[in-house]
Amino acid sequence: MHRELVALLCAATLAAGSVLPALGYERKLLLDALGKRQTGGSSCYSGDAPVVEAPKTNVWAGISAKDNYDVWTLLHDPATGLNLTLPENATVTDNYVFWIDTLHTNKTDVLPYLDGDGPAPSKYARVIIFEGGKEEPDSQEYYVGPLPVSNETSVEKLDYIYNGGRGGSVPFNSRYADGIKAAPINPLIASAMGNISDITAALFNGSVFYGASDNRTTLSTTAGTPLSFDGSQGFRNIMFRIPGRGTYLTPIDFFLLVDCPGTDPTHYSIKGYVTNEKFFPDEPSLRAAFEAGELAQEYVQTKDQSWTDVDYKPELGVRDLEDRFAPSNIELGGKRYKVDSEAQYIEYMGFSFYVAFSRTLGIMFYDIKFKGDRIIYELSLQEALAQYAGNQPKAANTVYHDTYYSLGTDLATLVEGYDCPFGSTFWNVTYHEEDHTVTNQDAICIFEQDSGFPLSRHRYGSGAGDYPFTQLGVVKGAALAVRTIATVGNYDYMFSYLFHQDGSIEVEVRASGFLQSSFYYPDQARYGPRIAPATQGSLHDHILTYKADFDVLGTANSFQISDLVVVNQTQAWFPELGEFEQMEMNISYLEKEAAFNWAANNQAMFCVVNQNETNAWGEQRGYRIVPGRSNIHLSVQNSPFSLKNSEMAKTHLAVTRQHDNEPYANSVQNINLPLAPQQDFSKFFDDESVEQEDLVVWFNLGMHHFVRAEDIPVTLYTEAASSIVFAPQNFNDRAQDGDLLNRRWIKYNATSDAITFDAYGVELPNCPIDISEPVDGISPTVELFQEG
Repeated sequence: MHRELVALLCAATLAAGSVLPALGYERKLLLDALGKRQTGGSSCYSGDAPVVEAPKTNVWAGISAKDNYDVWTLLHDPATGLNLTLPENATVTDNYVFWIDTLHTNKTDVLPYLDGDGPAPSKYARVIIFEGGKEEPDSQEYYVGPLPVSNETSVEKLDYIYNGGRGGSVPFNSRYADGIKAAPINPLIASAMGNISDITAALFNGSVFYGASDNRTTLSTTAGTPLSFDGSQGFRNIMFRIPGRGTYLTPIDFFLLVDCPGTDPTHYSIKGYVTNEKFFPDEPSLRAAFEAGELAQEYVQTKDQSWTDVDYKPELGVRDLEDRFAPSNIELGGKRYKVDSEAQYIEYMGFSFYVAFSRTLGIMFYDIKFKGDRIIYELSLQEALAQYAGNQPKAANTVYHDTYYSLGTDLATLVEGYDCPFGSTFWNVTYHEEDHTVTNQDAICIFEQDSGFPLSRHRYGSGAGDYPFTQLGVVKGAALAVRTIATVGNYDYMFSYLFHQDGSIEVEVRASGFLQSSFYYPDQARYGPRIAPATQGSLHDHILTYKADFDVLGTANSFQISDLVVVNQTQAWFPELGEFEQMEMNISYLEKEAAFNWAANNQAMFCVVNQNETNAWGEQRGYRIVPGRSNIHLSVQNSPFSLKNSEMAKTHLAVTRQHDNEPYANSVQNINLPLAPQQDFSKFFDDESVEQEDLVVWFNLGMHHFVRAEDIPVTLYTEAASSIVFAPQNFNDRAQDGDLLNRRWIKYNATSDAITFDAYGVELPNCPIDISEPVDGISPTVELFQEG
């Protein structure tokens, strides 16, 4: 990198760090300075990405703010007949709108438009309404359309995408636990805990709970999911914690178990109390143990939570040269990708694709093509699951499905230079809350990055003997990255999608953020280590399910399996060896829909191929599915908390036929139905043929989180990572690197000691800079530009 650019970055960072909040100010300072350079001639920074016009409308884009408002108005029109109450006035016995999003567009409606002159498919809203006012209260999904709202718009039950037997209906006890549903339960919790405040104060350093809004309260609560098994029961297993920024890391040894079925609070009751690894079915038994001195606490939870902050900790020591700004990825030659920001469309090095967004899934990719050929119709996250382990109510009970919490709404502003490189392209995301629309600024970043390794390289000859020449060819490696980060409660999931110049596509997820921890129990090391004075890490799995709807050169694809098998054989030219082991490929095709795991020792190659399309050498064209880092599935298969509602997470891979009525692997309210799911992924496998059919590959990424002291204060992205690659497999006639100009062909003549090289017209960037004018009142010092 050129010295001037490094100096500019350092000056911007150092100046901003001592004056104003870094996020907005650093970015403004840097971009203002880079903008000044643009007016002075050639520059390494070329401003915004070049603009391209998307060839088609983004038919997967979310409904507009106006459409949302009009749908809201239509739903609340008495003539519609839904008898809705505004959420701010609603109780659990009312009907009210939970959320409005965009309905998944049917693929069979899209393809005639994408690939021909068919009309653009109509757009529909997707709505969840909590119907507590019905004789049998429930949650019901609807679809509303076509949009924009007109006389032709109708409101219909959204049943066709679910296979659990109730369509879009979810029993009341299994519906999302919003504040309105929690309201009638809270007085019971406050009363039960208030009655034993003397016990909790004595055991937990003065900590008491009288209700979240009571000024005397010095504890916070958390209750995991599921909250029901099949909808016929409702319960909360509540853990108490010391409140504060790091409350996830400061649990106390106390749990309250509540039965709370239905809408009538008179049916709610306290099931029991848990502390000291003992269960007490009622207050008298708990009080008797307390008075007998049987509940004394050996470990005291800290109230000071400064140790949980992700800030500078000088007590860890000083690292030499750490006061210098760290290396940064800069697009020195200018941006090499084009965007249509309105259509959310991107082109890069032969790739083209659309980006869409939903409140539950985050970003999704559609119509991914390489050099004009479609590879993938849809690539999207389907679920982010976490299942915990432990010998106490919260950890043992907890399974999270993060779509339940509307994962997409948690895509927040990315920090330029840290979450994403300086100069990245940033896009906003928007979603709808009631009758208005929310915008999360700079929640998606797009940038080209140096791969950190060459795409290809070889040195020919040694320069010795009769051939005095040494030649070396090397191609620069780069990829386009599209990234978001969702902070869902305690975890910050980083989702990165990388498009490599050879036509490969990589999906990567990393996890940082707070552990959901447990109180420290010395005899429970099998569930995790001690990570703080009174805190134990909780062993858990992260499983993230994705959907890849492959369309390799059309919708007729097959799933090819190339098994590496070891055989005993003889070869006539090795008579002295007799029989010896040799490996060979046994090539077959998956015949029926199936869920399965990676082969042992990875001794199988899985490809999606089009048997009707061959390359120049007669080989079937396809894309290989390459396992990357930490490709795992859910460890437990028969837990009552994830028995049938988490089927999508229980194998590495699955292959099904594409159907418009199977757009999602999971339901957003499935978490509270482990025994009777609204969406049962295992029912996707109904013995259909998958040979030369429209295939969907469902795959799981994730990590078995063996918690450690180094997860304090937060888990590190370096270790908590998982990835997969889709790579061309005979899709082309040769490697897709020969048409890249960013390369060097170097020739050395040992006889004449001469070196020549061809740069193919791509020279190192020259970055003149003129910041003689102060930038926001800050003048660069001469020392920044001196040699040495």
